[in-house]
Amino acid sequence: MLPQEIIRTKRDGGRLSEAEIRFMVEGLTSGAVSEGQVAALAMAVFFRGMATDERVALTLAMRDSGQVLAWDLSGPVLDKHSSGGIGDNVSLMLAPMVAACGGYVPMISGRGLGHTGGTLDKLDAIPGYQTQPGRELFTQVVRDVGTAIIGQTADLAPADRRLYAIRDVTATVESIDLITASILSKKLAAGLDGLTLDVKCGNGAFMTSLAEARGLAKSLVAVANGAGVATRALITDMNEPLAPAAGNGLEVAVAIAFLTRARRFPRLERVTIELGAAMLASGGLAASLDEARTKLTARLDDGRAANVFARMVAALGGPRNLIERPDLYLRAAEVTRAVAAPADGRVVGFDSRALGIAVIALGGGRRTAQDAIDHAVGLSEIVGLGATVAAGDPLAIVHAATAEDADRIVAMVSASIRIGDDEGTVPDRDVILERIGPEDC
Repeated sequence: MLPQEIIRTKRDGGRLSEAEIRFMVEGLTSGAVSEGQVAALAMAVFFRGMATDERVALTLAMRDSGQVLAWDLSGPVLDKHSSGGIGDNVSLMLAPMVAACGGYVPMISGRGLGHTGGTLDKLDAIPGYQTQPGRELFTQVVRDVGTAIIGQTADLAPADRRLYAIRDVTATVESIDLITASILSKKLAAGLDGLTLDVKCGNGAFMTSLAEARGLAKSLVAVANGAGVATRALITDMNEPLAPAAGNGLEVAVAIAFLTRARRFPRLERVTIELGAAMLASGGLAASLDEARTKLTARLDDGRAANVFARMVAALGGPRNLIERPDLYLRAAEVTRAVAAPADGRVVGFDSRALGIAVIALGGGRRTAQDAIDHAVGLSEIVGLGATVAAGDPLAIVHAATAEDADRIVAMVSASIRIGDDEGTVPDRDVILERIGPEDC
């Protein structure tokens, strides 16, 4: 096969065969196909698109570019993927909850991307926790504990890393075809029996409109099922932060409070329970979503989910008593400042993306790939949409390294939260916007 002829076929709107797609991916991995040729193919795909069978072929070829995990366990191997949002710490609670119900969750997670936080950056706030353990330790923790949350290893879907680097510098990141293959190649390399997707929608998400989110969800569900993994998606609202905190260590503290039932966060709990219910149903661990919800809630209430989280942290090098004494291990910021409400009224809206940018500006995220992260900074006690406040009441607490940073970010956060006096200005809608299954694709 000639790479230029494959590029020409897609450039002219043709459909590529599985063999042609696999040839290009294998060539990218081995170096037999140049980066320029792969960039040309990515641009052709960006403009011409791919049919579902092409997306499946691309995903499987990228999955097979490295090792694919195989498990021999007593329960189903399940996972979740989120498209990213503000205060989205769901993975920290969801993985141990599902494991406490009999599933196995080898969760391959990522770092912060753009204005959104990353699960690995949150876990890095825990002293000693290994987000990049060796393969042997990773698989052993999954077998013994039921879950391990780690980063992508060098031998899992290496073609994805190479292709993403090319997309990043050729303005082809936004291609739904390539996004789908990138997400799923890594997930499917983990040897899953079932996958649940959380596609965020709103001003704090990458997909700001429901139509965009629906398009991505349908693509992911169709391709994953086409690749043989039972998959469903939820489209969830990201027009306000999901947790009442944004920032790495602060979100870990919220996760611990959630798991131990020290505090209740209704919106966060609804999303976590619904994603977990879909995971249990896909793995045959519950006969219905209602039964799955009951099981997950019971594992929270009886402390088993918290115990799984504690065992996972300890097995991957973190402190054994993190659950009991998070204050000993999660570093506190040097300065805190309250963001005062400017007037009496109700919280009628957020610029959620701006809140994510504020965390980055504090040092809680990266401006460049080489930036170090301050895991102590961020926002906590963020008010909820619809909350009634009086002038001077705290809308959020800024955690900063310096007084200058705190004062600067207080102004940013204040400008990102809208206060109004009209009762009808706050939409009353469920955080779960839509459910997408293979029958919808």
